[in-house]
Parts: sequence; C-alpha cells; structure tokens
Amino acid sequence: QPSGIRKALTEAAQAGATGLALVDRDIDDLLRCPLLLTERSLFQSLTRLTLSHNRVSVLPKEIAKLENLQHLNLFNNRLTLVCPEIGQLKKLYQLNLGMNRLATLPREFGQLQQLELLDLSYNNLHEGGLPAEFFSLVALRALYLGDNDFERLPAAFQNFRNLLVLSVRDNDLVELPPELGHCSGIRELHIQGNRLLLLPPEFAQLQLGSPDTVLRMGDNPWVEHIADQLALGVSHVMHYLATDAYRVQYSQLMSGSSLKYPPKASKAKKISRKTS
Repeated sequence: QPSGIRKALTEAAQAGATGLALVDRDIDDLLRCPLLLTERSLFQSLTRLTLSHNRVSVLPKEIAKLENLQHLNLFNNRLTLVCPEIGQLKKLYQLNLGMNRLATLPREFGQLQQLELLDLSYNNLHEGGLPAEFFSLVALRALYLGDNDFERLPAAFQNFRNLLVLSVRDNDLVELPPELGHCSGIRELHIQGNRLLLLPPEFAQLQLGSPDTVLRMGDNPWVEHIADQLALGVSHVMHYLATDAYRVQYSQLMSGSSLKYPPKASKAKKISRKTS
C-alpha cells in the first residue's frame, strides 16, 4: 500500500481512535492495510470508518472483525462484491456504498437491523439484484438508489414504513408500485429522470406537495394530464391523484395498450452521469 498508511494506522491504534479516515489513499485491498483487519485487529473499538475515493474492489469477510462499526463509508471505489459477513456488523446504522459497481447484494444485508441510512446510488443495481431479505431493513429512514438500472420497484418496498427520504432518480423506471403509497412517512421523494408516464392513485396517500416536503418528478414523459398539473406545481399533482377522474383514467390506461415508454437511457449516458 502507499507509504503513510502504516504510520496513520499505527498512530490511530496507539491513540485508541474510534474514528478512522483513509480517503483517497490509492487503497485497492483492505487486507493489505496493516493492523486494520488482522486476526487481532487493533481497531475492534472502531465506530466510524471512511474509505471513500479509493480503488477497493471487494469488501472482504474480515470486515466482520470491526464489530462495533456504526458508520462505514466506501463511496467511490470499485466494489463489485459485498461479502455476506457484512451482516455481522450489527451496530451499523449508516452505510455508504455509492459510486461503485455493485449489481447484487447478499442476503445477509437483511441482518443490518439498525441501519437507518443507506446510500447505493451510482451502481449497477436492478430489481433482480435485491434479495428478499433486503426488505427486512425496517429501520431505514433514508434510502438512496439514484443512478442505477431499476425498471420497476418490488411491492415489498411497502415494508419501509419508517422511510423519510427515498431517492430513485435517474433509473429506467416505467412504473412505481401502488404499495409505496403505504410509506406515508416519506417527506422527500426523488423520482425525476426516469421513464414514468403515470403514478398509481395510491400515491395520493403520501403527504407530499406541502412547503415542508420535497417531491422531485421532472424529466419524465408524463401523460398529458399529469404534465399539465405538474406545470402548476407538485401540490396540484398530488391533489389530482386523489380524484375519481384520475382513478378512472389510470385504470383505463393501465388496462389498455396505448402506453408508449421511451427507450432506456444508453449505457454511455449512464456512465457519463457517474463520471461527471
């Protein structure tokens, strides 16, 4: 590993540090960081670990040695694999895996029952890459899934009843599940930059559109009636979703064959978003 890491780790260990930041250190293998994940790690009391802007491609099973971790930040690495042992970090409540190359998550993700904030933006995730156990993360309050490859969200998203913030912007979404309307605590929702034409009427249950909430829904090919309401403001959209007229229109459009979705964003466009 680059010079200076051993010195930084040694000094932190001697000081009994509970927080450690190794940002932009050209690290490509955590097992080669002295003292960190060794058999008798000197960092078992560590609660915060920041490894953003490195070149780590695999989160190794030895990460479980840091059993007291509460914050783990691996933003902007090269992760293609998260080990099942991540589920042993029982105290983790903030996890940032954004800007990586993840297409799937292990089933053991569901064991992170204290997790409140999860950032998975700028990856290669899709609905098939989320195991059923993922939806047992019922403590989640903020979930960031922007800039991935989702076309649809599973109905199991309704399990996230404690969500305050949900971002699924800049995916390939063509529809959102009606069950998401059960997450009535959401105060900030980002669905912009997808292929959405309609919203399920159940979305009217979400208390969005007031000055103390955030709803971003631009850059979608909405049907004319939603587009007209959006031009007046998101509060007008929310009121419209609750009308009988919209329920009838939604039912007719969903049962017919007149909906024409635009093509997916090109991979080149997605890559440019992730690197810009």
